[in-house]
Amino acid sequence: MTASGTLLKEINEKLSASFPDIVSWRRYMHQHPELSFKEEKTALYIKEKLESFGLKVKTNIGGHGLIGILEGAQPGKTIALRADFDALPINDEKDVPYKSQTSGVMHACGHDGHTAALLGTAKALSEFREQLKGKVIFIFQPAEETPPGGAKFMVEEGVLDGVDYVFGAHLDSKTPVGKVTTGEGFQMAAVDKFKITIQGKGGHGARPHEAIDSIVIASEIVSSLQKIVSRQVDPLKSAVVTIGVFQAGSAFNVIADKAVLEGTVRTFDEDVRKQVEEQIRRIAKGIADTSGAAAAVDYLNGYPALYNHPKETQTVRNVLIEEFSEENVEEMVPSMGAEDFSYFLLEKPGTYFRAGSKNEDEATRYPHHHPRFDIDERALLNICRSFVKIVAHYLF
Repeated sequence: MTASGTLLKEINEKLSASFPDIVSWRRYMHQHPELSFKEEKTALYIKEKLESFGLKVKTNIGGHGLIGILEGAQPGKTIALRADFDALPINDEKDVPYKSQTSGVMHACGHDGHTAALLGTAKALSEFREQLKGKVIFIFQPAEETPPGGAKFMVEEGVLDGVDYVFGAHLDSKTPVGKVTTGEGFQMAAVDKFKITIQGKGGHGARPHEAIDSIVIASEIVSSLQKIVSRQVDPLKSAVVTIGVFQAGSAFNVIADKAVLEGTVRTFDEDVRKQVEEQIRRIAKGIADTSGAAAAVDYLNGYPALYNHPKETQTVRNVLIEEFSEENVEEMVPSMGAEDFSYFLLEKPGTYFRAGSKNEDEATRYPHHHPRFDIDERALLNICRSFVKIVAHYLF
């Protein structure tokens, strides 16, 4: 075994020894979740752990964000590793000892696991700083679930200054524990949100000619929006336009004066993203004007598409094959879901990968954002091993 191989073996032994702690940290955070932009106690908990590992800590970055800094004894590159730590407004329906103690709030997407795994990575690597050729920045990011998100603000406050590469991982309830997935190029979509308010003229249901029916107008807009993707967007490029909210009316015999539509747009290509927004605005105004109504469009550009840099993705794929074997490293399937890790990848080269978290137990097979979401906690150790292997490739 080579010197670096021996060192990696020692680090992984430290990780295995810390596994009970990693699980304990995850379960503590699962019991005490906090929503986006409100993660004060979680940030303090992370800070205390990082300081106990002997790391330099900087807090209040872009809100409740914080970083732990591990300085190697020798010069070299700077690697950033990121985890998110906000929860969701979902009631925890699991019957487990570590069930959320906060009504209506739970870690239903695995962010508690991401944070625990990064803490475990930081603890293990902190014991090998003499062999480290460079620096590791452990980024703990708040507010991934709620646009404008926490990544944007952390980047704007310089969290990536001096960083050479950035990497992130996500638990995956669709993939068996023990397997990891990687993929280059666009892997997650840009996410935009829009709200269209149609102002018509109310009236009696028996006298529609005296009113301007906002429901009929809104219905026409909904129907026309469905044609943007099928008739306006290049069929070789991906896009989704979904209406999730249609609110109007208060009585069966009253013509509603106002209707409200809310929806989301998902795209990979930035030109397509702009094109869809323009079409939504044009369609809403055109149909409303034709009907004698008014349409106001409130459009929010959310997270950009997540683009995994090819060179760094291939590097990560190769080192993960070394760690887990080729049969356990699979191709990532692109998703129209969104992830604000994309902001980090707009600034620095790197990649975002997933670690399988399901097993034969039905409890681990619920999808993310489900009120019974849970994981096979061995996946946390696999994220740790992945991060350590990546750091070893660049800094040992």
